[in-house]
Amino acid sequence: MSKSEKYSRQELLDFLESLEIETVTHEHAAVFTVSESHKIKQDLPGGHTKNLFLKDKKGKMVLVVCLNDTEVDLKSFHKKYDCGRMSFGNAELLWNHLGVRPGSVTPFALINDKDTHAVNLVLDANLMRKELVNFHPLENTATTAISRDGLLRFLAATGHEPTILALEKDDS
Repeated sequence: MSKSEKYSRQELLDFLESLEIETVTHEHAAVFTVSESHKIKQDLPGGHTKNLFLKDKKGKMVLVVCLNDTEVDLKSFHKKYDCGRMSFGNAELLWNHLGVRPGSVTPFALINDKDTHAVNLVLDANLMRKELVNFHPLENTATTAISRDGLLRFLAATGHEPTILALEKDDS
């Protein structure tokens, strides 16, 4: 696949199947925020997530994946992870590197970064305690459940080694 082409949802699911990773995809109305997704998520087992596409002033891009109720302190994130102060990446940067639009951010989008590895990945330690995790399959009109081990196998196949950090905001 050329750099300008982005994987479709079906191509992602086919890729997961080629890796013999079992998934279950649930169709639903489009959701754009964590709060909009609560009604859908209550019927689906496993850890539910939020995904933050961030960049620092030097251009380092980071995809942060955590449980949906995790409070990530962006002001102190750089103290936990080797980067500058982070802000949200814009829609153009998101599309160019991960091939998804705002509201559809997902670690599955790293399939679109498997040649350049321009985006770094941080997974929340609490998320990694879940046996089953849920993400959009490149579109916000569905949720795909995957085992934690399946997710790690997918990430390895895209060449992304995650950094696992405790992301919960410190109250100190």
